[in-house]
Amino acid sequence: MKGQITLTMIKPFAVKQHNVGQILSDIEKAGFHIRALKMTQLPAEKAEIFYAEHRERSFFPQLIEFMSSGPVVVAMLQKDNAVADFRQLIGSTDPSEAAEGTIRRKYAKDKTRNAIHGSDSDDSAVRESRFFFSSMEEFVY
Repeated sequence: MKGQITLTMIKPFAVKQHNVGQILSDIEKAGFHIRALKMTQLPAEKAEIFYAEHRERSFFPQLIEFMSSGPVVVAMLQKDNAVADFRQLIGSTDPSEAAEGTIRRKYAKDKTRNAIHGSDSDDSAVRESRFFFSSMEEFVY
C-alpha cells in the first residue's frame, strides 16, 4: 500500500479515560493503517522539544505539564491524503466546536484535554514520526 503518513498521539486525558481502544478503532475504520504504535510517557524535557514551536505561546507551560502528566499512545498512520484526512477525522482543537462524530467531539473535555494530536503538515508528520519511531519500528504496507 502506498500513501502518506501522519502521526497521532492519544493524550494523557484520553488514556486515563480508557478511550485508547475506541479511538484506535475509529482511526482504523476511517481507512488509516497503523505503521507503528507504542505507549510511552513524555518527560517534560521531551515534551518541550516536541512542542518547541509553541514555546512563545502563553499556553506552553500548561501544555507541557499536561502532556507529561501521564502515558500517551503514539501511532504513525498511513493513508492517501493522510494529514488532511486525519485533521478532518479528529476535528477542531476545541471539542465544543468540533463536528459531530469527530474524535475530539466524542472523547475530549476541553481545548487542553482535547484527547488527540495530529500532524498539521507533511513535513511535521515526518519530523514527529522520527521523534517517536526508528525505521526498525515501522511496518510498511
